[in-house]
This record gives sequence, structure tokens and C-alpha cells, in this order.
Amino acid sequence: MKLLSVNLGRAKTVPYTDHPEGITGIDKRPADGPVRVAVPGPKVVGASGLAGDTVCDTRHHGGEDQAVYAVAREDLDDWERELGRALPSGSFGENLTTTGLDVSGTLIGERWRVGPDLLLEVTSGRIPCRTFQGHMGEQRWVKRFTEKAAPGAYFRVVEPGEIRAGDPVRIVHRPDHEVTVALQFRAVTTQRELLPQLLAAGGALHPEALAQARKYVARYGG
Repeated sequence: MKLLSVNLGRAKTVPYTDHPEGITGIDKRPADGPVRVAVPGPKVVGASGLAGDTVCDTRHHGGEDQAVYAVAREDLDDWERELGRALPSGSFGENLTTTGLDVSGTLIGERWRVGPDLLLEVTSGRIPCRTFQGHMGEQRWVKRFTEKAAPGAYFRVVEPGEIRAGDPVRIVHRPDHEVTVALQFRAVTTQRELLPQLLAAGGALHPEALAQARKYVARYGG
């Protein structure tokens, strides 16, 4: 289990984003050297947790509960076969491209030690948006991505550190529940009847998903 690449994006003007200035940092490329990762601050105020990485639309991306985004190389390979084209590391706008890990199968609250110092905690899956669809250039991309329910995972930074391609990834904590990233993703997108199950993840869950689950239970019961 290791990092294949650490990917950074720069602001780029595109026609397919809702950002007021028409810019996005979704086009991420592997970094040549080490990258510092730290807590970026709260949503809207904070952006990416990775030094040198750009998050343009902080209304919906970045912040301390979405400081780092990881995707499994195995999932990119699966999409390559389906789409019939190459998807280099960073193609999904992910900061970390991993190998040997079922990223969407990780548990909410699971903790990863990346390299010698960085400690990350899983918070949620990635919800596809118009910018992602435009970046991919695939018809019905949001629907197709959602149906596959392998969204990759967002993390908060528990302990900052420096990382680089090739660093080992160790799972150092697995919480005592069964709420995976894939389950959380399905619950907030296509299977809202699953929302009550998310409450088992408690405060480790992304605050917006936790609020959705509580609202559903208050209205419909659990």
C-alpha cells in the first residue's frame, strides 16, 4: 500500500465551471518532489491541505473536512477500460493516487499514516459536479460516476507532514462500525434510506453528511 503520486493543481480558466471568475484547480499533475500537507482551515476560508495546490471554488471544495482527496489507481484503471482512454494519475482531480488500497471501501473515521509523519482521517466520498463533468469531457459523466459508487475519499489532516510519491500508506486505526465511504456516498446521492446508518460514524463523518442523516431521522425515523 503506497502513494503512486502526489498531485497538485493550478488555477485554470475553463468554460465549464460555476466559479464566478470561471477558474478551477481540478486539473492536477504529479509533483516532482516532497509536498507539505497541513490543516487548511475551515470551509470557505480554507482551501487545499497540500502546499502548492489550488482549490478555486471554496464554497464547495476544500476546508478542513475536505483537505485531501484520494483515488485508487485501481479505480482509474477500471475507468480506463470502460472509457477506452488513458487516465493519468490526477485525472479525477485527486491529490493522492494510491495503489493496493480500496479507497472507496475505507471506513469513515479510518486513519492512514502516509509517509513517516502525515496522519489523515477519512470523512466522506467525493460528490461529482459540473466542473468534474466538464473536465472529463464525457457525456452523462455525473450520472455514470454516481452509479458506480466508487467516489474516492476525502480526508481531514490530524497530524501534518511531508509526503512524496512512493511513500508507504499504513492503516493505523479502523473504527468499530461498518460505514464505508461507498455507503456514505450512496446514502447522500441515490439511496437516502441508508442515511440513518451513517449516524454510527458519529463525529468522524463530514459535518454536512452528518446533518443530512440527522435531518432524515428526525423526519422519517431511523
